Amino acid sequence: MGLGLAPGTAAARGLPNRRSRALRILILGGTGFIGPHQVRYALERGHTVTLFNRGRTNPHLFPGVEKLVGDRDGDLDALRGREWDAVLDNSGFEPLIVRDSAQLLSGSVGQYLFVSTQSVYAERSIIDQDESGAVGRPGIPEDQWEGYGPLKALCEREVQRALPGGSTIVRPPVIVGPGDASDRFTYWVDRVHRGGEVLAPGAP
Repeated sequence: MGLGLAPGTAAARGLPNRRSRALRILILGGTGFIGPHQVRYALERGHTVTLFNRGRTNPHLFPGVEKLVGDRDGDLDALRGREWDAVLDNSGFEPLIVRDSAQLLSGSVGQYLFVSTQSVYAERSIIDQDESGAVGRPGIPEDQWEGYGPLKALCEREVQRALPGGSTIVRPPVIVGPGDASDRFTYWVDRVHRGGEVLAPGAP
């Protein structure tokens, strides 16, 4: 069975329908890779967006959006005395920094959404794990990325402690798409599409 949509509709153009109530949304960051997609999505739905960042990465983006300048590592003053319906935290990686942000915002946001990672799981060879799966414990990693998952798990805990019943944790896999400067996944798709012999890693 097929389903078709008129080309002019919002759904057909990949645009979301507007919600009946506009929300005040705070995005921590918002001008790197993931953030701009969230900003555009929220604005298309009629929400009011505020960005909080250091003002260094792509400061030219979103000239009509309110921008608060500060630093999650020790300079959160711009967030004090304000209220939002929701906050999106894409960039949290260090538990103490996430703790400070979550505690400060605990009385001024309706919902705190923390973007974590599937790398939090202690055993990543298990398929279809849910939120009950055991998470890794931080140790002394041989390289910085080995500690990424366990540190994210600790960040999750800090958010949940600061906002009991008022937080949402999402654990996506690898996020790719427009604006991803790492090229860690899209290179392979493009290279295979071009055809010919491909030099690739063997079985682990």
